[in-house]
Amino acid sequence: QVQLVESGGGLVQAGGSLRLSCVASGISLRITDVTWYRQAPEKQREFVAQINSSGMTDYSESVKGRFTISRDDAKNTVYLQLNSLKPEDTAVYYCKAYSLWGTDYWGQGTQVTVSS
Repeated sequence: QVQLVESGGGLVQAGGSLRLSCVASGISLRITDVTWYRQAPEKQREFVAQINSSGMTDYSESVKGRFTISRDDAKNTVYLQLNSLKPEDTAVYYCKAYSLWGTDYWGQGTQVTVSS
């Protein structure tokens, strides 16, 4: 059974930092593409960052230069470092793993709230 569990969210002041974690079981993140999304209230879920099986990364323009995605193969965990946070970064953050057999697996999400 594949399971993704996000953690690390919380309440932070503007300009602050958080590190989100996406821990996987039942699937090796080393051989999958892992993507972070976020969804703010009354808005559609949007792409934030991705790391593929080769370690290549991609970011949305709104977070480029502030967020960093990384992977720890030994811990089967993908991280999202959030720096220079803004109130508009407030959202529920989700990780998704795209498996070799073509299935998407989602975590339950972690809330990030940035106060001004």
